[in-house]
Formats: sequence, C-alpha cells, structure tokens
Amino acid sequence: MPVGVSAPIAKRVTQWDEFSGRVEAISSVEVRPRVSGFIEQQHFKDGQWVNAGDKLFTIDKRPYEIAVEQAVAEVARNKALVELADLQVTRGASLIASRTITEQEHDTRKSNLAVARAQLKAAEAAQRNAQLNLEWTEVTAPIAGRLSDRKVDPGNLIQGGTNATLLATIKSVDPIHFAFDVSEADHLRYRRLFLAGSMPESNTALPVRIRLADETEWTRTGKIDFVDNALSPRSGTIRTRALVENKNGLLTPGTFGRVQLWGGEYDAFLIPDAAVVSDQSRKIVFVVGPDGVVQARPIELGLLVDGLRAVRKGLGAADQVVLDGLANPMVRPGAKVVPQKAEIVAKAQ
Repeated sequence: MPVGVSAPIAKRVTQWDEFSGRVEAISSVEVRPRVSGFIEQQHFKDGQWVNAGDKLFTIDKRPYEIAVEQAVAEVARNKALVELADLQVTRGASLIASRTITEQEHDTRKSNLAVARAQLKAAEAAQRNAQLNLEWTEVTAPIAGRLSDRKVDPGNLIQGGTNATLLATIKSVDPIHFAFDVSEADHLRYRRLFLAGSMPESNTALPVRIRLADETEWTRTGKIDFVDNALSPRSGTIRTRALVENKNGLLTPGTFGRVQLWGGEYDAFLIPDAAVVSDQSRKIVFVVGPDGVVQARPIELGLLVDGLRAVRKGLGAADQVVLDGLANPMVRPGAKVVPQKAEIVAKAQ
C-alpha cells in the first residue's frame, strides 16, 4: 500500500492560551449632587461624550447666593468686633498704668479680643462653606467618558449629601480594560515559568491578543496590568485584567470576547491537522519505520501554527509521518506500506 510521508517541520512556537472575558471601563462614576435643590437646567444630550469639568446640571442657585451674602455680612460684623476689641485692649494698656482700670478688667478685654478673633475665623470658614455650596450648584463631569441617559429631568427636587440622588453615570472609553479569569492550572504554570526565568519577572507585562464575537482575526493587542492576589475558592480561577487601546470607541463595557494570553515559547514539530488520529482518549499519528512498517505514536498536541498543528511531545525530527492514505483501513499499526515522499506546506501568518 503506497502512502505519503514526510518529516515534521521543526519550529520555535509561541504558545497563546485562550480565555473568555468581557470589556470593562477603567473608570465608572455615578454623578450625584452635593447639595439639594431644584434642577433648573440640563447641559448635555443623553449618551454624549463629555470631558472632565464639563457642566452637566444646574441647581437653583438663589438659596445658596443668599447664604453667601449672609456669610459675608457675618464676616464683616465679626471684623468690626475684632477692631473694637483690639482698640479696647490698646487703650487699656495705657489706662492700667494710671490705675484707671484694674488688671482684671484689662485681662477681660484681652479675652474678649481673643474670642472676637476666633468668631471671625468661624465666620470666614462659614463663608467659604457657603461659597463652596454655591459652586456645587453647578454639577460637572468628574472624568472624561461617555454619559448614560439622565436619571432625573429638570424641574425635579433632588437630594444632596449622603443619600444623594443619582443623576447619571459616566464610563471612561479609552483606554479600556478586558477582564477574564485564568484557571488555577494555568496560573500555576505561569508562576513556575516566572520562577524558572522563562517569563518576565512581572506578570503584568505579558502581551495579550483580543478578538470580539464577530471577528475572526486577533487584531487587537494589549498588556496585562492587573492580576488578583488570590484565587476564587468557588471557581478555582484568578481574576486577570488587560489594558487595551480603544481610540475608535468600538469596545463598549460589557462586550464579550476572547483573549489570548502569552504563555511562553517551546520547540515543537508541525504537521497537518488531518494527520492526527483519535484513539479513545489519546491523540496519535502513524509513522513509517525504516522497514516500511506503520507504527502508532502517541503525541501531545499544541496550538495551530501557520495552519499546521504543533506537536509538543511524541515526535522526532527524523520521523516519517503518514500524511496520505489514512482513510484506507489497511493503513494500521503493523501494516507494511510503501512510503512516498509528500510535502508539508505551512501558511505563513
């Protein structure tokens, strides 16, 4: 029986481990007011892009403007009291020498001056607080990103402070995170590679490739920027996150995708996927010995590389792998065949 055979192609292969994950915003902020009042104006369209500091809502300013005027008046009153108390102390210093006033009365005047100065500081602090509340009537975007729809319409009374009303949410867009879970077995393998020096010392420098659900090529790249400090006891996985550019804004928080994580390099032999045969739980290939007898060789498979299947273990450089004739039931271990030269063609990526 003639069969096509060829030696495998030796190549240094980069391993990419594949996981599922979702896109997450780096920053996500709930816009809430710091002061209470009626919403007078809305300064954005639902879903638009905003920059940090852009005005979003305006709350009725009048109560807070009145509070500022009251605080300014209170500061002026306390300044006058300080001036009067200071003048009384200055006069008392000359009168005490002539015993016109007692030392006790002079001490009282100095105490009154200290109290007046303290009251002035309290009034100035109240003025700054009133001014700050007035500034907070302009609700601005704390970060740059894309807005959600408004949660409250103008004309409604909103609550500020601890239980503040939710007005909208903002999520950052570029760059963006891709979060996924790595199995315990893969995590241990990565850690051993780190300890052996086969990977960078920092596991947050590893490159990744990302593909969305409607994409066939791994065109998006990024780098790991976070690995959690503990594995989940329930799932046996560890949370991992990659930082990815998103200049065109296509990646939206919540989008599902697949990620390939750089898992090191190894020497492998490449053969066509069609040459691999399943034998119950094992993967085998047929090789032809020097005597022309077919042998079954258990192998350990790797990823697809250049359109060919990488074999991590089980093959040697001189092995003649059966490529053609596998469909013939006569091509089985122990069968005598006539090997004919075939060629393994790789498709460069």
